[in-house]
Amino acid sequence: MRTLTSQNHTPGFANPVHDAQQVFRAVLEALARPGTRHSIEANLNPPEPLGASTGAVILTLCDEQTPIWLDPTLRASSAVGGWIAFHTGARIVENAGEALFVIASSPKAAPTLADLMQGTDEEPHRSATLIIDAQGSRSIGNLVASGPGISGTIGWDGVGLPIGFLPQWRENGMLFPCGVDIVLAAETTVQGLPRTTALVSADQQSHQQRSA
Repeated sequence: MRTLTSQNHTPGFANPVHDAQQVFRAVLEALARPGTRHSIEANLNPPEPLGASTGAVILTLCDEQTPIWLDPTLRASSAVGGWIAFHTGARIVENAGEALFVIASSPKAAPTLADLMQGTDEEPHRSATLIIDAQGSRSIGNLVASGPGISGTIGWDGVGLPIGFLPQWRENGMLFPCGVDIVLAAETTVQGLPRTTALVSADQQSHQQRSA
């Protein structure tokens, strides 16, 4: 077995304290203000096919106490799992339902939300965070978001979300205070979708307004 050393893996953050703090603030702001994009400034070059922003979020949020699940595309690369283990100490698990951080290399690779850790009423924070690499993704249609952190409603293109997402998200919202949170990592930005955010299609919103 190869020893996990810095010679075996591409570097992590160039300035670990500064870079991790910047990424952490960006993720917090993204979750506090759903639908808004926040810059990731860290210059990171993780092994392919792991995206740079996705890698930065993993290095910032994960440690030896946070089991991680990788989708089959990411798991097929031993370099990706080795890089994550070396830089975070996190354990890669086989079952997505056992992971606190679930990593999808594309929207279509994201597992069903109901299959992920939901937390409990006593410990709602023991739920999964789904991190989706949104680079090059297409919009699933015009959406309208509302909830904490949003003044009234805002329009959103839904880029980075999987096809057929809205029914899953409605069910997820019904579990509050439990439920899954989502971070969408694009090339140099992140967006947050906390469990408290309501999403409907723009067409449904228009119909409801006409019917009111």
